[in-house]
Amino acid sequence: MEENTQPNGPVGTEALATTTRAQHAGGGGAKAVPHRFSAKMKLSAVQRLLRGESLEAVSRDLNLVAHRLSEWRDRVLTAAESALKERDRDERDEEIDRLKAKVGEITMDNELLHEKIARLEAGRPLARRRSKR
Repeated sequence: MEENTQPNGPVGTEALATTTRAQHAGGGGAKAVPHRFSAKMKLSAVQRLLRGESLEAVSRDLNLVAHRLSEWRDRVLTAAESALKERDRDERDEEIDRLKAKVGEITMDNELLHEKIARLEAGRPLARRRSKR
């Protein structure tokens, strides 16, 4: 570390003392665990819980407090519930899109009818239209 290269500097001495204490405080046999877990690591831990491993065992194995694991599990279950609800929303979205298209079609027909009425009232001839059939 660059901090340790400063001779007699307060930052370098403090960092060295903290590192020394940390090695002796944990018994020396604990494996290094990252302070931040990736989404994959969190999901893996939650999957272990959902498969039936005890909260305490997973917590000890990952060197992580149990309430953090519980939070992750709750967030995963909430997200899963939302994901399942989303399918219903997609079906409704398709129905909404179909109805919007229908409203657009009806609106266009109404505008054309209003234009024809205006031409008739003005005495102008109607434009010829092809039949839809």
